[in-house]
Amino acid sequence: MEKLNVLPWHEQALWLLGIFLGGLILGLAFYWIIKKILRVSHSELSKDLPRVKNPFVFVVIVLSLQLWPELYFESKTPFITQLSQIVNILAVTWLLIGMVKGIRDSIVRRYKQDVGSSLKLRKLFTQVRLFERIVIVIIVILAIALILMTFDSIRRVGVSILTSAGIAGVIIGLAAQRLIANLLAGFQLAITQPIRLGDVVIVEGEWGTIHEMTLTYVVVAIWDKRMLVVPSTYFIEKPFQNWTRKSGEMLGTVYLYVDYHLPLEPVRKELKRIVNDNPMWDGETANIQVTGSTEKAMEIRALIGADNANDAWNLRVHVREKLIEFLQKEFPEMLPKSRVTLEKDG
Repeated sequence: MEKLNVLPWHEQALWLLGIFLGGLILGLAFYWIIKKILRVSHSELSKDLPRVKNPFVFVVIVLSLQLWPELYFESKTPFITQLSQIVNILAVTWLLIGMVKGIRDSIVRRYKQDVGSSLKLRKLFTQVRLFERIVIVIIVILAIALILMTFDSIRRVGVSILTSAGIAGVIIGLAAQRLIANLLAGFQLAITQPIRLGDVVIVEGEWGTIHEMTLTYVVVAIWDKRMLVVPSTYFIEKPFQNWTRKSGEMLGTVYLYVDYHLPLEPVRKELKRIVNDNPMWDGETANIQVTGSTEKAMEIRALIGADNANDAWNLRVHVREKLIEFLQKEFPEMLPKSRVTLEKDG
């Protein structure tokens, strides 16, 4: 049994508090010096440094506290040694996670300035976010493994588990089959990118945008503010519509049914006037075409362009409303009607 030195417990507590405060001050001082150096050198890293401030200071405090058992114990007890190892692992893990997030912010900010296309930026941001989560998961798993290895009893249990690894592997494999499939699908989505954050998609008949992507599931924000959670395997195994896969530009259509006697040229001019007054129009596509006919009316289609799916939807609604108002006012007799012809005998 290890014995404490002759110092009373309250003096040891004061020394421990002093070392803790000294480590805190030292960590903040180091952080401030590094930040000043980066700012003076105009380094972009100065903008990402706050990500690692707290874990960095914590690491310095932990290193400072390593002095306590050396000073006030005749030798380290097994408990103190193990506790010190666990705290060290947690401190380094926190620091590594902060560094990964700082690197992510640095990459996104740098390419945000260089890449003009929002499509390329969304593609990059999706990849960075997914790979960031992959790296963090690996770091956490390794940290948990290292912590468990500090327990001798668990080490011994591990040897016995390895002898039956074949049976355990089969059981775990069957139980985690769906989880593993989703994880692999998450990796595939990060690399091939059939979808990206911000893409407009139709999934299960629902129109929405990709709101969040993880390794196991994807969250689609539906237009009516609902959130549709879909497993990652869905986007690998099933067909879906991606309206912004190659470009954010969209074409919208408005169908109207009118009488055969309606002159089309005034309607074309009115469509031009409507879209010219609307900032959502892309300035290129706006025309009227006859796309169908029945025994009662002809079908005309207004084709309009917008920069993104949301603008295309709102522009379609606006154009439909204004064209109907135009027909009601200028050509009310050309709206669809049923005709009955009466003929006299003789």
